[in-house]
Amino acid sequence: MNVFKEFFELPAEDKVSVYSNNLKRPCRLYTSSSNYDHENVHLWRDNLRHPCHPLEDCIKIWPQKPTRYREIVATYSIEAKKLGLRILELLSEGLGLGSGFFGDKLSESSLLSVNHYPPCPDPSLTLGVSRHCDPNLLTILHQGDEYGLQVFKDGEWIGVEPLHNAFVVNIGHQLQIISNNKLKSAEHRAVTNSRVARTTAAFFINPSDDCVIEPDKSLIDTNESPAYRPFQFKEFLLNYSSLMGNPEKCLEPFELHA
Repeated sequence: MNVFKEFFELPAEDKVSVYSNNLKRPCRLYTSSSNYDHENVHLWRDNLRHPCHPLEDCIKIWPQKPTRYREIVATYSIEAKKLGLRILELLSEGLGLGSGFFGDKLSESSLLSVNHYPPCPDPSLTLGVSRHCDPNLLTILHQGDEYGLQVFKDGEWIGVEPLHNAFVVNIGHQLQIISNNKLKSAEHRAVTNSRVARTTAAFFINPSDDCVIEPDKSLIDTNESPAYRPFQFKEFLLNYSSLMGNPEKCLEPFELHA
């Protein structure tokens, strides 16, 4: 977390080489969202994101400053992936899917997304991150020591107080689909504050782009139908991006209706 904070504290000239609004650039720093020029309200955040798999290739495009960034974040990404796979193994056991179900292509890819929220002069005017569910399989979030995360449950936004040295684990859309709605992706957002800066790190575990996602047959009860059609993960991501993660609409193109 310290090295992420150090990155955002660097002078602008040390970050300009990473800054880009090009969605196709794998390692990039940007402000608000990838739709900056067309959004009605800007988000109060800077975001650094880059892939973490395969590590030996990805590390070459990561920020070169701070000088220890690559070494520390590489170690972190390895350990975060191990933790994520352990959690997925436990979820698999709980669902009755058997050992190793979420291995290989279903959890092949990983991405790091670091949000930096400077103090906001008027937090009533904007959010840090808009309401959304994560498009991936599983998210491991370190939310730092400052409050800002909220989850939507039973019609209201509930604050998630940060616990020192603890992770928040979000179920993503792909787990909801594979479980045929037995698991629910977590709708959440980030609010701002006027007092202090806040830095968070989200580690996303994703299927590979060509991985076919569909409800597992063993999780469809005899009196049920599959709730979703099969699709490749890259199709879902394209649709998710075009809808800016709208939680009401991003599942619709993949839903099956009896």
